[in-house]
Amino acid sequence: MSNKKNIKMIVTDLDGTFLREDKTVSKRTIATFEKCRKLGIKTVYATGRAGISLSMFSPSLFDGRVVNNGALAEAGDEIVYIRNVPYEMARKVLTKCDKKGLRVASQSERKHYSNFVVSDVWDFITNFEIVDFETHDKDAGKLYCVDCDDNAAEFIRQNLHDELYLTVARDGLGQIMHREAIKSKALAALADFWNIDKSEIVVFGDDLNDIDMLQYAGTGVAMGNAVDEVKKIADDTCPTNEEDGIAVWLEQNVL
Repeated sequence: MSNKKNIKMIVTDLDGTFLREDKTVSKRTIATFEKCRKLGIKTVYATGRAGISLSMFSPSLFDGRVVNNGALAEAGDEIVYIRNVPYEMARKVLTKCDKKGLRVASQSERKHYSNFVVSDVWDFITNFEIVDFETHDKDAGKLYCVDCDDNAAEFIRQNLHDELYLTVARDGLGQIMHREAIKSKALAALADFWNIDKSEIVVFGDDLNDIDMLQYAGTGVAMGNAVDEVKKIADDTCPTNEEDGIAVWLEQNVL
């Protein structure tokens, strides 16, 4: 088990991990993170999202962030890692997916460039623009495909540039990123920035795109609601995101 003398960095995924199913954070979890920060422990969120909504929680609760599955890492306001998808690479796959009838988009910062009405899928996303992918010329933190079933995933992989990769979450969202845009590489950059050894890092996650960072860290903890693949590779498990799992684990092993 970990203890407070060897944990200097806490990393959490957001959806299904730090966030409850209604996208809120419990007071217990917030209080636990505040206590850890008072001990000098760095806190980081690592998400497939491009960012967070201010209605979810205060960004001041964290010292750093990893977004778009590792395409960008920031320590405060300082960028320490960035691996975007060049628009030249994006055009081919997005254009072919569009002709295939797949709903796809390119996400740059917090704006979505798509071939469908994004707010019809996520009503909280209003900053989007429907574009012609053949002339689209903005680099992206990630590309994504809605309802990415096995057939769609195979089609996308057949049309990907060698420097890109596809990962599909349990909700069927396919995400395409630069090969070096993975959470573990972004976390390694943050750890180097703060002079923290990976043995001093604990990571919490629940889905397939969390596996590499759980394996990278000294301690990888799977949520009680995690998919089986995550639980198999984790060093430990904690209660679900609805049961304050992260707070329970930190109280028992760090505080």
